[in-house]
Amino acid sequence: MRPLIQAAVWLVLVAGSNASSAEGAATSCQLINGKAMMQAELLFGRRIAGHGRVSDAQWTDFLLREVTPRFPDGLTVLRASGQWRDPDTGRITREPSYVVRIIAAETPETLARLTQIGAAYRQRFHQQSVGLTLSTTCASF
Repeated sequence: MRPLIQAAVWLVLVAGSNASSAEGAATSCQLINGKAMMQAELLFGRRIAGHGRVSDAQWTDFLLREVTPRFPDGLTVLRASGQWRDPDTGRITREPSYVVRIIAAETPETLARLTQIGAAYRQRFHQQSVGLTLSTTCASF
C-alpha cells in the first residue's frame, strides 16, 4: 500500500476503535445504572512553612467547616505522601498530605465550591497552592 492510503486506513481503524471504546464505556455505565459525573480531587499539603504542620484536629475542623457544608452528599478523604517543586526555589518538597475525592455534577456551582475550598485552605494554613484535578467518570450510588 502507498503511505497515504496506509495512513488513511490506520486512521479509520483508530477512529473506529475509539468510538467502540466510548460506546462500551457508555453501555457499562448504563448496566450499573450509573451516569456521567465529574470526579474532583483536591490535594492538600500539611506542611506549614515555618509553623510545623496541619494537625489532625486542625484538618478535621477544616473538613467539618469548609468541605462538608459545600459537599454534604459525600466525599472520600485519603491520607497521602505528596511532593512538589517550589516554583520560586526549584527545590523538591515532600510532605504528608490529604486527597479529598468528590463525585458531583459538573456545574458552575460545583466548580465554584471547589475553588472556595482551595482558597480557604490556602488562607487558613498559609499554603502556596492546593492541587485540583478534574475528570469525567461514571458513578452509581
